[in-house]
Amino acid sequence: MVALSVLDLAPIVAGGSAADAFRNTLDLARHAERWGFRRYWLAEHHNMPGVASAATAIVIGHVAAGTSTIRVGAGGVMLPNHSPLVIAEQFGTLESLFPGRIDLGLGRAPGTDPNTARALRRRADLDGDSFPDDVVELQAYFRDPAPGQLIRAVPGAGLKVPIWLLGSSLFSAQLAAALGLPFAFASHFAPDLLLPALQIYRAHFKPSDALAQPYTMAGVGVFAADTDTAARRLLTSAQQQFLNLRRGRPGPVPPPVDSMDDLWSPAERAGVEHALRYAIVGTPDAVQQRLDAFVAETRVDEVMITAQIYDHAARLRSYEIVADVGALRT
Repeated sequence: MVALSVLDLAPIVAGGSAADAFRNTLDLARHAERWGFRRYWLAEHHNMPGVASAATAIVIGHVAAGTSTIRVGAGGVMLPNHSPLVIAEQFGTLESLFPGRIDLGLGRAPGTDPNTARALRRRADLDGDSFPDDVVELQAYFRDPAPGQLIRAVPGAGLKVPIWLLGSSLFSAQLAAALGLPFAFASHFAPDLLLPALQIYRAHFKPSDALAQPYTMAGVGVFAADTDTAARRLLTSAQQQFLNLRRGRPGPVPPPVDSMDDLWSPAERAGVEHALRYAIVGTPDAVQQRLDAFVAETRVDEVMITAQIYDHAARLRSYEIVADVGALRT
């Protein structure tokens, strides 16, 4: 048995609004808390018409205020878009408001296209070379302040907010191992380097004040329903959204369709299916079998479930099925 958690992009569906997305996010979070999921994370994306969680810390506060026990956090904040001090103050504020419930996952990618990244960062340098130094600086802001320290995060200093490193390549795996931090891999959209990244992280992990031994998480898309046909239909919304993103036309989550055959070329189909190859689609029995197989293959400590599903009731039902078959540990 492993812990299961939720990754929510606060999806804006076709015909819906950001306000609708935030209401649905809080509703899902409350259900996830009752169903025993360990954490509820939100992701930073920008200039994405289908994602409402751009102001990630604000949405985290919204979810934490509307729940009681579930851990809430960022999966993640794209640190190169921000000053480490600003993030320390934001998450120090969240930890002060909701003590013992806040996680801070950090990513190195911009979470958007290059033009938007330049607008966010106000500079042309987008390579993220400062990411390791920025992580170390951020860690320092959460420690007890040293005598004579000129710059402090207020609030933030001394709160020791848990930091995770997130990645879809080997870079963050190596950095998480070197710093002794927990590591989460984005296998729900970037599956190719999942196993090598986990191997590198475990092989090179150095214990730290934050973590005595390696701790791993991996993302998986789950599209569960009471029949195989219904589950496969749910998946088509995510397939369409991913296809539109690859075509350079990101948009809201589209309604499901009965068949994708007329919507993509053979090459596009192969690319989307490869990117989503770890997606779990089917009935409760199929979900149980695929989850067990994924955990056996990866040996992760935690699985983070994501689901870009158009209909909110169907999305709730999909997570309920995961909760029922997942033997959750809190």
